[in-house]
Amino acid sequence: MTRRLILASASPARLARLRAGGLDPEVVVSGVDEDDVTGDPAAVALELAQRKATSVAALPSAAGALVVGCDSVLDLDGVALGKPADAAEAVARWHDLRGRSATLVTGHHLVDTASGQSAGAVARTIVHFGWPSDAEIVAYVDTGEPLRVAGAFTIDGLGAWFIEGVDGDAANVIGISLPLLRTLLADLGVAVTDLWPPPPPPPPPPPPPR
Repeated sequence: MTRRLILASASPARLARLRAGGLDPEVVVSGVDEDDVTGDPAAVALELAQRKATSVAALPSAAGALVVGCDSVLDLDGVALGKPADAAEAVARWHDLRGRSATLVTGHHLVDTASGQSAGAVARTIVHFGWPSDAEIVAYVDTGEPLRVAGAFTIDGLGAWFIEGVDGDAANVIGISLPLLRTLLADLGVAVTDLWPPPPPPPPPPPPPR
């Protein structure tokens, strides 16, 4: 029997990545306040991921399911940068980022509501930013995309024009690392293949010759 997986996140990019990996999770948005946790970027990302996962796991509808929560921040010189508050902040951030490298940190927390066990860890990917012009930065921010994502950039959208490369799992920059999630599942005694859909039934045998 295929285990139920619940994604405790409203991120369409995380959902798309899981679907690309052969899964079809349910989505339950946690509603956790992301603005009241500060400190070391890795600790912030992991704390928020844990809050998301545990809040959804406590719901009666999550009984028997695996619940994964994720949260991403950009570590720039030891400061955790989440979603920019407004367009002005996004523009200023891009002026700081261009021509530099920073680390995208995503916290992952997994709860098995059937056993009560949980596991968490962070994935890190170094992002090398290009040199967009002032006009390109303003045009990019005007699209609204940077206001919706941690670090004020994407690698799977318009922001990809201004990313020179990454060191590490590129999907982690999207918001979820499948290799790390596989490791956390294994820590809880669950094989990732238990989440794959069952194979289709074999075709019926051909009719006997007349």
